[in-house]
Parts: sequence; C-alpha cells; structure tokens
Amino acid sequence: MKEIKLHNVLPRVFEGVAATTGDIWRREVTFERGKRYLVSAESGTGKSSLCSFLYGYRSDYSGDITFDGEALASFNVQRWCDIRTSHIAYLPQEMRLFDELTARENVTLKNDLTHHLTAAEIAHLFEAMGIADRADAPAGKLSIGQQQRVALIRTLCQPCDFFLLDEPVSHLDDANNAAVAALVSEEASRQGAGVIVTSVGNDLQLTYDQIYHL
Repeated sequence: MKEIKLHNVLPRVFEGVAATTGDIWRREVTFERGKRYLVSAESGTGKSSLCSFLYGYRSDYSGDITFDGEALASFNVQRWCDIRTSHIAYLPQEMRLFDELTARENVTLKNDLTHHLTAAEIAHLFEAMGIADRADAPAGKLSIGQQQRVALIRTLCQPCDFFLLDEPVSHLDDANNAAVAALVSEEASRQGAGVIVTSVGNDLQLTYDQIYHL
C-alpha cells in the first residue's frame, strides 16, 4: 500500500455542525508510505474515530477513504484481514491487552500469527522498553505505562506499510517517549513504512513530515 487518501470525510456524528475546523474533516488529505505524520487533536474532535475508520472498525462517515485508489467501502472481511496482518499495524488508545495473559504472551500471541520477529528480537524489545523484568507478569498487573509499552511491542510484531498509533505515549515520561520513538523510527525505516501518530498533547518524539490539526 502506497497511500491513504481522505476525500471530504466527516464522521456522521458531526453532520449538521455549522462549521468544522481543522485540517482533516471535509478536506483532501493524503498519507504517503515512508512519511511521518502527526494528527494533533483536542478531545472530542474525532481522533480515535479517524483511527477506527482507517482500520475498518467503523464506517459511520460521509465522504470517501481509499487505499491506493480503492474505496474502503468495497472491502470484504478477507480483505480487511489481509490489511490488518500485512499493511496496517495499529496501536489503539485503549491497548486491548488480555489481562490474564503475561506481557510476553500478549506479544507472542500476535507474533505467532505473523512470524515477524524471533524470540530474541522480542526479548530485545522488552529490554529496550525497560520492562524485561515484567515480561512474565500478567498484563493486568502492570501499570498503565507498562501496558502501553507492551502494546507498542505487540504493534511492532508484523509487516506493514503504515503504523497507526493512537496516543502511543500518553502515559509515558520523556525518557520512555524517546525510547518508543527510537523503536518506531527504526522499524518504520527498516520496512519503509509510513507512521501516523495521534496526540492530545504528549506527542511522540519523532521528526514529522507533516502535522495536521484536527
């Protein structure tokens, strides 16, 4: 996948609103593979809705979203399965970890499907994230910041054309923000992938090709 385009897109919940400001809704927007984008937003402006639209979780919008010219509205279940395993790596804001599984099991559950990383590479990511000593603890027993780093490692366990990261460092300090940014940057460069990051204030410390305000 080389590009994602939004054409006059608007969440249906915002229809009827007299004025919609910002750089995304009711605009022409293109995300290109290999480039890095920040979508800076205030709460309630549709940040997580945008992510859900791009990942196919929701379709309650007007306008068109296309991947390489193909409208998302035409995709069937099999196509979405392919997109989610090979083209878009998504880190949702709510993380969606299995509390009863260990941190490592949450990661390997996905990697067993993609076979993208070796066990040694996964162990290196836990070390780089400063949570190697928590790898065998149940995810539900970790702090929110630790859970966020586990979810990030899981996101890195697949091939993709775009990383879609919804508030990936909202619970992290500057040092851990920098560590996450380094890993995302390294993996995105290795795969030639684009990066789309959302934020309501604590931005992932990347150098961005473009910043949109939602």
